[in-house]
Amino acid sequence: MSAPTLHVSQHPAVLHKLGILRDETTEPKKFREIVRELSWLLGYEALADARVRPLDVKTPMEAMKGAELADRIGLVPILRAGLGMVDAVAALFPNAGVGHIGLYRNEETLEPVSYYFKIPPLGADKVYLVLDPMLATGGSASAAIAKLKDSGARHIRLVSLVAAPAGVERMKRDHPDVPVFIAALDRELNEHGYILPGLGDAGDRLFGTQ
Repeated sequence: MSAPTLHVSQHPAVLHKLGILRDETTEPKKFREIVRELSWLLGYEALADARVRPLDVKTPMEAMKGAELADRIGLVPILRAGLGMVDAVAALFPNAGVGHIGLYRNEETLEPVSYYFKIPPLGADKVYLVLDPMLATGGSASAAIAKLKDSGARHIRLVSLVAAPAGVERMKRDHPDVPVFIAALDRELNEHGYILPGLGDAGDRLFGTQ
């Protein structure tokens, strides 16, 4: 599948870590570590074109022209699984603001239900990264991005670990202006809306629940 806004990482480190993440024997502690490492790598790729401005720097040897980040960054995890991605991306951009969007999936309709929304103050130069490990049906991600846009956000990117074609198509249809950065595009969804081959329920595996 191809989509103008879809970026599937081909980095060897991403491919290696993804294999560990998928393994059903990977314990929650290791699973959390790998989610953080993958999130760092994908966050790096998602903001590779962020704007910078000149900065005067004095090294131990001499003065020079350096650079500092010009774009303000906002990180918006979709609760609860998105929480596992925040710290890693925040390590890349320590001054980033962090918001939260609370959505859960109705298991009958597979559509998202909203229960919480709070984000950093909007600004014309702020770039929002929506963090959600699994892009399955795309309902939660689409709803979260719609809420951000309704609040005035203009520059939004979605970072997920694993996606299904249905989720990519939903994003392409609802938000063709939003780039999507993922580690893998999997085969399909099963009858319960879970990604195949996938890695199970990311939230459950992160927090050791069922």
